[in-house]
Amino acid sequence: MSKQEKYVPTPTMKAEVQKDGDAWTLILVRELRHSPAMVWEALTDPAQLAQWAPFDADRSLASVGPVKLTTVGAPTPQIAETSVKRAERERLLEFNWGGNLRWELEPAGSGTRLKLWHNIDRRFISWGAAGWHVCFDVLEHLLAGEPLGRTVGPETMKLPAWQQLTVEYGKQLSGESAG
Repeated sequence: MSKQEKYVPTPTMKAEVQKDGDAWTLILVRELRHSPAMVWEALTDPAQLAQWAPFDADRSLASVGPVKLTTVGAPTPQIAETSVKRAERERLLEFNWGGNLRWELEPAGSGTRLKLWHNIDRRFISWGAAGWHVCFDVLEHLLAGEPLGRTVGPETMKLPAWQQLTVEYGKQLSGESAG
């Protein structure tokens, strides 16, 4: 049995949705047991992103400027030529990938409170929450030195936990449609 087949999701994260005109933003908060320095490296280093994130980066995201992000698991290659808009070491990272992504890191005891804002199509909010949940679980295992292997895109939807997470986030997020 693979590590992914043994995957058991952590309890759902704190999640909310903000609406501004026609724009919807999914906000997720995850408490990680690791320092802001470790979390920052995992968010910005292409080698670490390749182990947990739903995209690959052609350079470090730790500095402002152009970057190519390639969606992993897409039926055909999807490359976004975008830009890191803000990069404040161990504090804030902002760039576009399928909508604006903003990551805030805040010390929380000996760990980090990671807050993600993701502009997302309203029809896919609970899917986005469930997908990021799996990514964050994989990230937590990676940081703990127990890598599960990246699980993203259609591969995520094959997980037994996928439907459960989608339903739970759908309920938590005011019954938003799973899409």
